[in-house]
Amino acid sequence: QVQLVESGGKLVQTGDSLRLSCTASGRTFETLIIGWFRQAPGKGREFVGAIGRFGSTVYSDSVKDRFIISRDSAKTTVNLRMNILKPEETAVYYCAAIAGYFGSRIPTTPGEYTYWGQGTQVTVSS
Repeated sequence: QVQLVESGGKLVQTGDSLRLSCTASGRTFETLIIGWFRQAPGKGREFVGAIGRFGSTVYSDSVKDRFIISRDSAKTTVNLRMNILKPEETAVYYCAAIAGYFGSRIPTTPGEYTYWGQGTQVTVSS
C-alpha cells in the first residue's frame, strides 16, 4: 500500500506561482512513479505531468512550459511548481502513484495509476 498526501493548494491570482507537494509513505519511494492530475468542476480528471523513478518528467502540452515537477527522496516528496497560473486551471489537484512499474514510458492516464491522494484545491482568481 502507498499513502499519498497533497498539500499547498490555495487561492491565488492570475499569473501567480504556487507549489504543491505530494508526500508518499508505505513503499520505497524510489520505486514509485508519481503523477499529477487535476479535475475541474463538471470535468474529467486531466493529466498534468508525472515524474519517473529516476527523475525523468513528462507534461501535458498545456502546462509544459510553465510547470515543473521534481522529487526529493530524502523527504519522500514530489513537488509541482506551477507558474503563470490561469483561471481555467482552477481545480482539485491530485497526486497518484504506481509502484513497481518498469515500462519504457511514463504513464499519463488516470487508469494506469494505482494509488491516489485526497486532492488539494487550487483556485485561480481573475
